[in-house]
Amino acid sequence: MNRVVESRGRQAREARAAHAGWATVAGFCASLVGIGLARFAYTPLLPAIVSAHWFGASMAAYLGAANLAGYLAGALTGRPIAARTTVAVTLRSMMALATIAFFACAWPVSFAWFFAWRFLAGLAGGALMVLAAPTVLPHVPPARRGLAGGVIFMGVGIGVAASGTLVPLLLQRGLHDTWVGLGVLSAALTAIAWKGWPGETAAPAQTHHHGRAPKSGTLRALYVEYALNAAGWVPHMIFLVDFVARGLGRGLAVGAEYWVLFGIGATVGPIFAGALADRTGFGPALRVAFVLEIGGVVIPALGLGPFWLMASSVVVGAFVTGTVPLVLGRIHELLAHHPAQQGPAWRTATVGFALFQAVAAYGLSFVFSRGGDYRLLFAIGTAAMVAALAIDIVAMLAYRADDRASS
Repeated sequence: MNRVVESRGRQAREARAAHAGWATVAGFCASLVGIGLARFAYTPLLPAIVSAHWFGASMAAYLGAANLAGYLAGALTGRPIAARTTVAVTLRSMMALATIAFFACAWPVSFAWFFAWRFLAGLAGGALMVLAAPTVLPHVPPARRGLAGGVIFMGVGIGVAASGTLVPLLLQRGLHDTWVGLGVLSAALTAIAWKGWPGETAAPAQTHHHGRAPKSGTLRALYVEYALNAAGWVPHMIFLVDFVARGLGRGLAVGAEYWVLFGIGATVGPIFAGALADRTGFGPALRVAFVLEIGGVVIPALGLGPFWLMASSVVVGAFVTGTVPLVLGRIHELLAHHPAQQGPAWRTATVGFALFQAVAAYGLSFVFSRGGDYRLLFAIGTAAMVAALAIDIVAMLAYRADDRASS
């Protein structure tokens, strides 16, 4: 009898593990489609769109902003939409919407047409960001959530790498075929993820965190840290290639090589960050990430040599994607005894991230237009990262002091 019970228990555990693995793959596909391709593939497409006379340079730039605005809208509306249907249906619909947008952009019918579809692609990406990982991670054992989160957000890094490799290859067949090719790839990933989404919310798994619920100030500090990170990454995400190509006078080909290094870092970063978090906890891992990011962002401001600039590209790329699962995991740690609050907290963090990234992008572009000083941009980014680390340390010390006072 005991053997039968043990056998059934083992089969149940294996089934749950397989289910969690398939759900993790679905989350990876969602981040690759919604963020990795729908956002980052547009960067190398921008000059091709201008060269093909689809739209002028200024209008093409507004199309990039449309995606960012859509992302913010998706982050705000993703959960309300899911509440009216189901999370699984919403996730499938958003991946399908991003796929349709790729095909729609293969025909430049008008500026309004293109703007609408770029906005909808961004909306799909924002909704997928706030829904996919929080839907998957409750089905993963706590000891493996760092790694699982890393795999999910590795899709973003794959998209960055693809933007520097796959898109130029597709462009050899023409701009129309490039959009269609991206649509086909997105459709394949959507099909892979279709059956992988959990059909219902998992019961909260047992955790090893026994502290009281955090004060609201602790979460607010985390929101601000994540938003400051978004601002700190902007110099690399927008100006890195231009800094190498024009600021250092090394040309676009060399600048593109640094972007590929950035993409390689973005691909492996979530896995590294997730594995570190599984060993140390998400809080300490996040502080390590902040320290490494400060070192990576400040390198261009110091004018160091090519080797250091290559290291900067890889490190910052790694934590552009690697910090995302760390912040999500930290939210789950802080709200371990309040699982119903985890989803809304992640949405708040994502909205703050999107706002600060947009403000920083426009603000730094304005600063650059006034003086053309690349190093100032990276210095400002470094200051944002230092502020994030300082806030995290102060919040940690304050929380520990409260713990000692209440014990």
